[in-house]
Amino acid sequence: MKGIVCEQIGHFSYAELEEPVFTEGEAIVRISRVGICGTDLHAYKGNQPFFQYPRILGHELSGIIEQIGANEEGLQPGDQVSVIPYLHCGDCVACLAGKTNCCTAMKVLGVHANGGMQEKISVPVTHLLNANGLTPEQAAVVEPFSIGAHAIRRSGLQKGDTVLVIGGGPIGLGIMALAKQKGAIVIAMDVQSERLAFCTSFVKADYAVNALENPLAELEAITNGQYPIIVFDATGNANSMSAAVRYTAHGGTLVYVGLVKGDLSFDDSEFHKRELTIMGSRNATKADCRQVVDFVRAGGIDVDRYITHQVPFSEMIEHFDSWLDPANKVIKAMIRLP
Repeated sequence: MKGIVCEQIGHFSYAELEEPVFTEGEAIVRISRVGICGTDLHAYKGNQPFFQYPRILGHELSGIIEQIGANEEGLQPGDQVSVIPYLHCGDCVACLAGKTNCCTAMKVLGVHANGGMQEKISVPVTHLLNANGLTPEQAAVVEPFSIGAHAIRRSGLQKGDTVLVIGGGPIGLGIMALAKQKGAIVIAMDVQSERLAFCTSFVKADYAVNALENPLAELEAITNGQYPIIVFDATGNANSMSAAVRYTAHGGTLVYVGLVKGDLSFDDSEFHKRELTIMGSRNATKADCRQVVDFVRAGGIDVDRYITHQVPFSEMIEHFDSWLDPANKVIKAMIRLP
């Protein structure tokens, strides 16, 4: 079968791969769609932590079950599924506490283990969600939106809260959409005016703030000097993540959703006088993914508009570099398999 391998930094190649062998407790899934994420872009550029080459990328996946045994989920051959790519051990302190998203032995498909840029993969049945009735594209975006669902659950967001989401990329947009669903007042922040316009039109963000144009004054004006009670940083940019402390209300919560390869620093006096809660948000649980499936089924997101670039599997390599160029205005790129 065919696959695409990231052989080393900045280099993909097409390859002939062995087909997966069916084993009990797993399912053979023929891949339909592969969403491209910041993780894939970072891996290609050599900026992804916890990564080794060569690797088959791809963790935003939808497909059709080709082979499966008896299972509690009731899944059958021919069912469309969304893949949960976070392979946890089930035995560590995090897993035993129900926090499978931060398993101490975590293996994420496309990062620590080979992912979905291939025609078929073998996936634990426990990591498949029934996506019948969704389009292949809708099923493939469950994973990135589940990142936002998990971050929101971590934050304790309540209806009526004023929240700031820094970063108008795919993950930030998901956080905004799900925060709006919960009844929050959403402020979008980005460095690109066009991306901010997309935030207000696509997810109906209540306010848009350009991070390069005196954002503190803007936030003060919007919140009457109180600042947002919850701030989500989805940039993966160290400068943004450090500055976010100053954007958060006294007694508020700052959630780092984006990941940066390196150290962070911030003004302790600003952190301390606010008595901030600062937390990380990593991956998602099965419950978060189920919530997103319901959200998508209910028409909570216009996936066709969210996916701005889509190419056949056979053309991916020639297009990938263009997705790194901000001039091409990529929100979400996706690979289409036959």
